[in-house]
Amino acid sequence: MKWVTLVLILALIGLQYDLWFGHGSWHDMIRLEESVIQQNANNEALVQRNRALTAEVKDLAEGKDAINEMARAKLGYIQNGEVFYRFTPPATVPTATGVTQSATVADR
Repeated sequence: MKWVTLVLILALIGLQYDLWFGHGSWHDMIRLEESVIQQNANNEALVQRNRALTAEVKDLAEGKDAINEMARAKLGYIQNGEVFYRFTPPATVPTATGVTQSATVADR
């Protein structure tokens, strides 16, 4: 009788092993749930990016303002009749004594 009980206990342990430690166990389920949450967050970020790109494509298709803005920012586009002004920081000029002084446009 004792050996039958022992065999049944070993069979129960063998059948429960996969539930607790094998493929598809509780640990795998928790890990998969965490990866699903992370993937949903990534998907939401991609959806937001796609919405922004769709709005930009629509704006490019409908008007020239966006094209002008992109050309100005990326290519330095200047329209006819506009004047381009470039502001630069004052340059430093070394002197004979080794002390640097700020040079102005009149000094040059």
